Amino acid sequence: MAIHPGMVEPLADRTRDLYAAAEERLLGIIARQLADGLDAPGWAERKLAAIQQLRRASQGVVDELGKAVTLDVFDVVAEAYNEGHRAAVAEIGALSDTARALVDDVTPNAQGVDRLAQETVDRVTSTHRSILRAVLDGFRRIIAEVTATPLLGTGTRRQATQDAMRRFADAGIRAFVDKAGRRWQLTSYAEMAVRTSVARAATEAHMRTLSDAGIELVIVSDAPRECPLCRPWEGKVLTIDGPTGERTVEVEHAIDDGRMIPVRVAGTLDEARLAGLQHPNCRHSVSAYTPGLTRVEDATSDPAGYEAGQRQREIERHIRKYKKREAAAITPEAQRAARLKVRQWQGAMRDHLAAHPDLRRLRHREQPGASNLPEKRTEATEQQVEAARVWSGDEQTVREMSDDQLAAAEGSRLLDDRARARIEGEADRRDLDDLLARVTPGGTLAEDLTQFSDTELARAYQHLDDGDALRVMAEMDRRDRATRLPGVPPELVGLSDHDLAARARGADPATLAQLATEANRRDLLTRLFPGGRLLGDLADVSDDELAWCMQYATADELARIAAEMDRREGVELPAPADTGDAAADMLADRDALADAMSPAPDPQEWGRLADDETFAVEAAALAVTHDQEGGDTDERRTITRREARALYDEYVYRQYLQAEDDCRGYLLNKKAQAAGIQPVSLFSGPARIAYARASDELKEWWAEHGRLTQAEFIEKVTGQSQRWAAGARKNESDQQGKR
Repeated sequence: MAIHPGMVEPLADRTRDLYAAAEERLLGIIARQLADGLDAPGWAERKLAAIQQLRRASQGVVDELGKAVTLDVFDVVAEAYNEGHRAAVAEIGALSDTARALVDDVTPNAQGVDRLAQETVDRVTSTHRSILRAVLDGFRRIIAEVTATPLLGTGTRRQATQDAMRRFADAGIRAFVDKAGRRWQLTSYAEMAVRTSVARAATEAHMRTLSDAGIELVIVSDAPRECPLCRPWEGKVLTIDGPTGERTVEVEHAIDDGRMIPVRVAGTLDEARLAGLQHPNCRHSVSAYTPGLTRVEDATSDPAGYEAGQRQREIERHIRKYKKREAAAITPEAQRAARLKVRQWQGAMRDHLAAHPDLRRLRHREQPGASNLPEKRTEATEQQVEAARVWSGDEQTVREMSDDQLAAAEGSRLLDDRARARIEGEADRRDLDDLLARVTPGGTLAEDLTQFSDTELARAYQHLDDGDALRVMAEMDRRDRATRLPGVPPELVGLSDHDLAARARGADPATLAQLATEANRRDLLTRLFPGGRLLGDLADVSDDELAWCMQYATADELARIAAEMDRREGVELPAPADTGDAAADMLADRDALADAMSPAPDPQEWGRLADDETFAVEAAALAVTHDQEGGDTDERRTITRREARALYDEYVYRQYLQAEDDCRGYLLNKKAQAAGIQPVSLFSGPARIAYARASDELKEWWAEHGRLTQAEFIEKVTGQSQRWAAGARKNESDQQGKR
């Protein structure tokens, strides 16, 4: 049985259907993306921002297309190869039993089939790399055209979008350029490539089977509606193998053994194919030529029938064209116009078939989706669509969705706990990004941290570097101190400025006053502690504000505040006394300080400045006592024994510091060091214990500067003899004598 490409080319229809459906889906994706918010301001900016979303949707279509095409091509190529093999077996059924047995034992060449199928897959899917680029470039081109049209005053945005989309649908997705520079439409190229491959598989299997049976000559059939490319080869005898070119060969008669007859050969089968024979849509077949039996008949031609067939193909193209326009329509008017055109061309098809009864209608060739489009279904709601995106997408899909889209998906009942957890995780991520954008604008920690709540700072803390984390910790320490200050409501300290403002709306007068006080406290902190640190220049800060700063200042900042206050007071302290008598020097320094501070401020006046009412009451009581004692008194009055005991502690510490400096820290002997004795304890108490623990350097220092017990010190500063003073002096003398 002879075979021609047209017998197996319908196998390529499935592949064409896949590409047609994919093209329609891509056009629909573009049309829906363009139509969304078409009349809203900022349309072009939003569309350009949606490029990545369009890319992802298109990539999904292309990926699924690649998988389906690979499976389909392998199936149809194998099926075409088997068809050609079976046709050859049936054709040589009249051969001898030995030849038939030989052919029956030969199985189809599986490796050759796979190689041919893989070549076809590679050739077809190589265009997939250009599909995304064609879609995105077309999308951007349409946006550019639509944006320019209203500016030129030549039409509205909706009209311009529909016109641009119509042109794009007419041109189709042209993702392949051949060697001649011609751009092929996606569906046309895929169909052509696969039809060529299945035809090649069928004819190769047919010829291989004939060749295995010893048949070397074939004859081309007569097809009345041949095209100009095939017409020269009709009725010609060709060789399966051998040299090219027209020639005469001597072959043995099929049934008359030993008889050789001449046969005119027009060339090889490959030579004829290169010249155009068995091109796509070709109806010429080749069959085994039996020398002496096969009759070569004159070829007939039907040019009118060929033209009628070509006209049918043209009508089919127009029907597909307007169906694609309908799928890509942006406006209802354009959709109705395209549908009307489809009906008109379908009417033309009916008229053409009535005029040519020998033609039959191939309805699948009129469908963009090749008669396997999905059935119409109820349109999904917005909630269902967004829920499906969350359900089937990846993490990047959820990130690309807007807040409104996530909210719509959240309201759907289709989501399970996993999908809802993805939405919640994305919402938390966006909240954190928003928080970090406010806490660290431009990557730098905000100067004013009082505007953020405790919760916000705690959440941002783990995303900060060490330096910024220290600032946050310092801010939290200030808030802890603030909660312990009088007049500061602790429950307000940890709130953000936004929360404070929310509480102020509709608050009663008492609460509003508390909120105002807290807001004022934050304003002072922001102004006096910029970036969490005390102002560098305190000259313009008032005395009251300096006093207020002390409750939030660190030790170093307190020293700066004290230095600023001293500068403002302008009191020059006297130089320390240095008479050689430690007790006399300490009393002289005390008297000099009293002279420098005279006159002392009235306690009633500075007591009123206190914010603490308890402190103010105590200050007032002190003022009363001061008046009862006769007003201002001389600080240099006679010192009582009780006061002398208090002064002795200061004397001991001053002596200890001076001795440690003069002796360079060597105050204890080795035994006392090993026992862990505190050096300051040597400067009071019995002399025998002190000398037993003192180093030689300290003993020499005492010999020069002296050492007074409490009794000796009280006797010296009060002028009154003490019971234990004489004994202490004797003990000191005895210890000095032992040296």
